[in-house]
Amino acid sequence: MSCAACREAVSAGLDGESPGAPQTWVDEHLGRCPACRGWAEAAAEVTRRARLTPVAAMPDVTAAVLGRLPAAPPAARSRAWLDAALRLALLAVGAGQLAISLPTLLGGGAAQTAPVHLAHETGAWNLGLAACFLGVAVLPRLAAGALPFLLPFTAVLAAVTVGDLGAGHVHAGRAMGHLLLLGGAVLVSSLALRNRRARPGPAGERVAPRVPRWTAVRDRSAGGWAARAGSPAPQAAGPVARVAVRAGSGSERAAA
Repeated sequence: MSCAACREAVSAGLDGESPGAPQTWVDEHLGRCPACRGWAEAAAEVTRRARLTPVAAMPDVTAAVLGRLPAAPPAARSRAWLDAALRLALLAVGAGQLAISLPTLLGGGAAQTAPVHLAHETGAWNLGLAACFLGVAVLPRLAAGALPFLLPFTAVLAAVTVGDLGAGHVHAGRAMGHLLLLGGAVLVSSLALRNRRARPGPAGERVAPRVPRWTAVRDRSAGGWAARAGSPAPQAAGPVARVAVRAGSGSERAAA
């Protein structure tokens, strides 16, 4: 058994791990190698002192730290109020759009001016708009996803409504009902814009570089241990441990 293998086994045993070799081999090598025997005694003493050293009592500073935290800035409070107001307004718009769609779908508006199927189709559109408004009011993060459908529909409907009003194809009372849709589109657009400003996109983010792990390897030319970058760590959360690795048959295990 080599000195390096023996010291690795001793170090693993002190750490409560499997030595990776029969204990009789380790004992036999320690019995005939004074250098490894002295190294094992020193390592055991260091381990014992580290485990028996009392931990100093630290004062609880939680209350002091929390007491020094600044209160919510006025800008954050005003933003929260504005977001809540937009969502409540959108809830009202969704409820109104739902009230418009249900009579048409249930047959109340089938005998007015449109055929039955056209009335049902119009009611289905209004019901879909109501679901869109209510969904965005409950989950504002859906606002951006609703815009590709909502904005073109609102723009086209507004254009044809203006044309129909000028030609006398629709009365003003029915055209006024589309103002609810226009208001909902404005509210959804406002929520989508505010969400975009509150959460910077990938182009504006600065990603912290990964901190490499370091390994200690035996430098034969210098006669000591040298640090060498190893594989990158998946996260840089907290201190990075220095790990001792075996480099060649003559390397030794180091405790960082």
